[in-house]
Amino acid sequence: MEAVLERIMAMPEHDVAATLVAARDGFAARHRDLDALIERNFKTIATRLDHLELLTAPITLDRRRLIGAYFTHEYAIEAAALGNPSIVAAPDQSGLDPGEIRFVMSLRAIGEGHISSIEFRSGVVTADAGVQLDAISPFAATADRRPRSYDKRFFTTKLDELEMLNEIVARVLARLEDRFTITELESAIDAVTDVGIEPSISRETTRVLHWLASSNYDTSFAASTDISERVLFPSGPTESHGMEDARFVRFVNDDGEVTYYATYTAFDGHQIMPQLLETADFIDFRVATLRGHAARNKGMAIFPRRIDGDYVALSRYDNLNNFVMRSSDIRVWRNATMIQGPERPWELMKLGNCGSPLETDVGWLVITHGVGPFRQYTLGAVLLDLDDPSQVIGHLNEPLLSPDDDERDGYMPNVVYSCGSMIHAEHLVLPYGYADVGARVATIRLDELLSRLTGV
Repeated sequence: MEAVLERIMAMPEHDVAATLVAARDGFAARHRDLDALIERNFKTIATRLDHLELLTAPITLDRRRLIGAYFTHEYAIEAAALGNPSIVAAPDQSGLDPGEIRFVMSLRAIGEGHISSIEFRSGVVTADAGVQLDAISPFAATADRRPRSYDKRFFTTKLDELEMLNEIVARVLARLEDRFTITELESAIDAVTDVGIEPSISRETTRVLHWLASSNYDTSFAASTDISERVLFPSGPTESHGMEDARFVRFVNDDGEVTYYATYTAFDGHQIMPQLLETADFIDFRVATLRGHAARNKGMAIFPRRIDGDYVALSRYDNLNNFVMRSSDIRVWRNATMIQGPERPWELMKLGNCGSPLETDVGWLVITHGVGPFRQYTLGAVLLDLDDPSQVIGHLNEPLLSPDDDERDGYMPNVVYSCGSMIHAEHLVLPYGYADVGARVATIRLDELLSRLTGV
């Protein structure tokens, strides 16, 4: 970075102007506000290289923006695959006709290098369960990270789970208040003397401290962006190789306050970890690391309300069976009860959930997925008891949805998969990805599905 920056700073001013004009001509139409984008990227570079004397001297606006342009590149977020949608009722329900509901849909987009990010779409489900998708913007926008403070108790507990509580950590934590910033953490690390400590241990410990802090962050989009432009792109070390399969839920607290949560799978190229997204408006997001023995593997999905004062979630923490978990803290999951194993022919390899449970008069409706012969994915459904969701009270005896002939070929052949559905107009509205090449929406009358589950 420093070498490139020095070369740009050495360019004659007339070359700077001409190069910037050419860059604008080639790229301005591909971005909503190119100057704002490259100015933002210059500030990012300036922050990281604020120790360089050449950045402390006055720099012309054109040279600032050219530096930003050299440190900007486009990324084809959907180049490899697209699918695995989830759907929730949108925060804004104004301006609709009677019986309509506006939705937000998330999608997993996979680009160059198999890096996954989270995209969004919006639309309306009509009074007769028709699905209308809003126009999609040709632009894309990533979010800005915002400074946040950290809870020392959370840090201590998570480091204990990682078996990283040692003398160095104790020295660092002793210098921090109950809540601290990343800057204060850096200062505490710098102030700790490693006398008598094996250097390799010191390096690994400080690496984990940085890793944990960087994996918990806040991020925001410009409110002026269209929701279809917003891309949650990997920003923390746990997700450096992908943010996979977000399962969004519209969570209603006991006081009526609505928060949108989503669990997703963070992948760093070697291991996976479930993470939690939190938002009220799909503009500002908080990203948090989950704790507890049961908070591991893929496929967590949070229930849309508390049950008997507890948060409740579905899990497949053993990578094979479906579990129900309960906790007083949405970020801590220690205990799980197995509710379903692979028994039917289409799910003998393994099974999992397809998003958060949906509340009906007769039970919690859970859409599931199963893996059968030739690694074909199909969708099923189970019904859980309303008061005790660890009890399965209904199970389909055949798949609910299988790949059609025109859905079998693609990046992931013979796969249909969903990360979340909704109920509207007496129908189950079920978005699903097929073969990782696209997404569709299926609907089925709710009473017909519940009748098949209950036998009534």
